[in-house]
Amino acid sequence: MSATVGTSSATTTTGPGLTAGTLVAGLLAVCLAQIGLAIPATLNGLFQTDLHPAGSQLTWISDAFLLPVAVLELTFGLLGDLFGRKRLLVGGACLLAVGELVSTTSSGIHQLWVGQALAGLGAAALFPTSLALLAAGTTSPAQRARVIATWAALLSTGGFLAPLLGGITATYGSWRWSFIVVTVIAALSAAVSAAFATDSRAPEGRSLDPAGQLTIGLGLFALLYAIIQGPEDGWGSPPIVTAFVLAAVFVAVFVFAERRARSPLLRLELFRNRAFAVASVVAVVGMFAFLGTAYAVSIRLGAIQDQRPMRTGLAFLLLNGVALVMLPVTERLLRTVTPRLLLAAGLVLMAAGDYWAATLHITDRSFLSLIVPLGLVGLGFAVTVSSITATAVNTVPLGLAGMASAATNLLRDFGFTLGPAIIGAVALSRAADGFSGALHSSELPAPLKGAGGAILHQGGPLAVNGASAADPHLARLHPMALDALGHGYAVGFVVCGCAALFSAVLAVVALRGRSAGGPEEALPDPAL
Repeated sequence: MSATVGTSSATTTTGPGLTAGTLVAGLLAVCLAQIGLAIPATLNGLFQTDLHPAGSQLTWISDAFLLPVAVLELTFGLLGDLFGRKRLLVGGACLLAVGELVSTTSSGIHQLWVGQALAGLGAAALFPTSLALLAAGTTSPAQRARVIATWAALLSTGGFLAPLLGGITATYGSWRWSFIVVTVIAALSAAVSAAFATDSRAPEGRSLDPAGQLTIGLGLFALLYAIIQGPEDGWGSPPIVTAFVLAAVFVAVFVFAERRARSPLLRLELFRNRAFAVASVVAVVGMFAFLGTAYAVSIRLGAIQDQRPMRTGLAFLLLNGVALVMLPVTERLLRTVTPRLLLAAGLVLMAAGDYWAATLHITDRSFLSLIVPLGLVGLGFAVTVSSITATAVNTVPLGLAGMASAATNLLRDFGFTLGPAIIGAVALSRAADGFSGALHSSELPAPLKGAGGAILHQGGPLAVNGASAADPHLARLHPMALDALGHGYAVGFVVCGCAALFSAVLAVVALRGRSAGGPEEALPDPAL
């Protein structure tokens, strides 16, 4: 059977097409999940001031949310197929609300991690379930292209609404109010899904896969732990080396288990489809580039330059808001332009914006300087995220839409998780080396050098930057810390640009001569 969009399948039970209530519920759910994901980035400066995180603790605030999203999306995609996607939309929104309430009452960094991890569990249910629910209700290729473009636009809408909400509430209240607002939106999403969404499922050929979920979950957790903690603990330290080894072992065992499972969590045959496989790699690398850029911008404006949260919100409006404005154009492009050209064009735009951002000096506080580079990244992201989603989901039978959407979301969000982890590691390592070298070669008094070295050792270059800006006795350290952080995060922008450019080349070369989802690569529907 061809893997075309309009293929019907006995494995999928739906209502009468895509109802307005289902559409609204699915779009609100993905918007909510993205708001929850993006909110902490706006508040990094305030977290640094109020909670005084040291070393990688600031990175873990974002990754505490992203980690369960990346680890559990495949499982929630399976649960939706088995037990109904409507239940997961309601339950995921409720769990996200609970996590945000825990974050609101945080008295320290560890409780904030717990709250964000709970919220991430809810988002892990919402991301794949919302896409699978909407895709299952479509009845034609044109309708599915329209729905996927709209879903991707609402994903980006959540990305720019989050920092605006965070900026407003933090400016006129506190960062805690930001989480309260997300809680209210989550309650609204749960109510809309419960009242108006039409349930769907695809249970045939699907069953729980404990071995697959356990091995992929442990493998991804070990890998991300090693990447995040490596710069602080040392890449050669026993815990980090052990984590990398465990990651490799668990991923290998996952592949072994999935090849022998009667009903695998992820059908590895999906990756025999060239378009799906390429979209999967681009989803990881390209989305790493995007969220790495967003994270670098949030640290530049908030934790380093100490600008108002509203300024960060406006920056994220440029990064994410373009997708909503581009919706009519994106929908048409998805139906008329070769996927590889769309992917390549979007990724090249992202790379250009990153390289431009890397040239901006850290003392440049003008928002005008950011408009063009962030606008290029935002435009590239608008095209790229829709192209990846459409390429991956449109190349499988409808009965595998839930699995494909879950796999695509997992890979995209794994790339998102790598963004703060890797860019934070690269930038802070480079900044620490730069500040240490400048401090050693400076002619500052020995006591001041000692104080700067002690702060660097205990809290890293961000701590030196904050302390030297607030304490007149340490003010002479501030230019060195600022310059070191500027160079560190400039390298971060370059890394993101190189990742986007690599993905663009891969899309052009690997998809050459292939029509995404052509019959020669189509997988059989599990019901046939």
